[in-house]
Amino acid sequence: MGGPRGPDWAGSLCLALALLFPVAVGLEFSYHPSEQLGTFLKEVHRQHPSITSLHSVGRSVAGKDLWILVLGRFPTQHTIGIPEFKYIANMHGDETVGRELLLHLIDFLVTNDKSDPVVTRLIDSTRIHIMPSMNPDGFEATTVHDCYYSEGRFNKNGKDLNRNFPDVFNSNNVTIQPETQAVINWIKNETFVLSANLHGGALVASYTFDNGNPATGSLRGYSRSPDDDVFMHLAKTYSSNHASMYKGNECGNKPVFPYGITNGYAWYQLQGGMQDYNYIWGQCFEITLELSCCKYPPASQLQAFWNDNKAALIEYIKQVHLGIKGQVLDRHGQPIPNVIVEAKGREHICPYRTNQHGEYYLLLLPGSYVLNATAPGSGSILKTLIVPNGPENFSALKYDFVFPEVSTIARDASCPTKPLYQDFESISAAVKPTLHFLALMTVLYTVFK
Repeated sequence: MGGPRGPDWAGSLCLALALLFPVAVGLEFSYHPSEQLGTFLKEVHRQHPSITSLHSVGRSVAGKDLWILVLGRFPTQHTIGIPEFKYIANMHGDETVGRELLLHLIDFLVTNDKSDPVVTRLIDSTRIHIMPSMNPDGFEATTVHDCYYSEGRFNKNGKDLNRNFPDVFNSNNVTIQPETQAVINWIKNETFVLSANLHGGALVASYTFDNGNPATGSLRGYSRSPDDDVFMHLAKTYSSNHASMYKGNECGNKPVFPYGITNGYAWYQLQGGMQDYNYIWGQCFEITLELSCCKYPPASQLQAFWNDNKAALIEYIKQVHLGIKGQVLDRHGQPIPNVIVEAKGREHICPYRTNQHGEYYLLLLPGSYVLNATAPGSGSILKTLIVPNGPENFSALKYDFVFPEVSTIARDASCPTKPLYQDFESISAAVKPTLHFLALMTVLYTVFK
């Protein structure tokens, strides 16, 4: 064991050091222009091809790639039972901290795989998608660093990308931008379960809904989703693992946020936001993380931001394993797509359905739930399940539904991208009974407004 080692060992060591050295040198705590960002991602993929996949989901107005690095034990394609997670940063080009944090998160994950047990289990059990910059044109356009505002907030067409998505409450009459369309297509092509969108300008974790109407409680200044408890848990998970976000008042001139979290609408109303779009049309729970009081702080502060956020970034990914997951199968064991699977009392206005593999993923806190699986034309199956704390074991509770008399069903089109909360006739029959009272409230509000 302790004897001399030959040239093969020495060569292997030199090769290992050579492979690690470019990443260490290339990822100092500084701001990385788009070309450097792309070079870093390509180098990470070159050095770690077995656990990474790199692709562009589209191009910005100016033609810059919208890079996605995927990390996981099976990074190139979805694996049944492995949930999909994503982080997106730099949606507003002048909000820059998240962009650099995600590069350092990538470096941390690939460097610690097989040595850090938490990182290793995350990569074993999760497919992690990271988009460091959704608005590279805006980032490049921000020539004067400002804590509060820059024209770099917008894309090259002068559009705010976080006001550019279809909205569930109002007709969002905007021209969908290339960056927005790329993300919409990306969401449609994956089975994302959990996500976070990294911003700057405050220090708080904000959760859906960002927009609202009387049916969701807007008259009381809060827009509540059917999964409000889960969203509060997700936001608190991040804030409580952050160095100071949980204090709720670190930015001085901003509102005080109890526990460092806020309902989006309760903070300020936002139409056409990405997190509401994810929840309604993507079947993905997304929160917005405001990570710096200053939108574009000096590069000298980036290492401190990484130290403040590292634990929270990791702990938040683990939450993708909350709740229940499984497949819906026919009696021959074949997957059935397009089956509605939801917890009773948590029906979504755009029902959550199984994907092409017959899979469903429901983020739920520990407790007892009645799940309702409804196959069109074939009735429903109800099942009561006790949900444990999935993140501790890096796996949600698994339960498969079997329909004895159903053959494979073709997947229907997605819910229409129109304001569903104002068109209750478009809601599926499986959801309508729970929303009659909400519809009445909306009608009365319209009449007496």
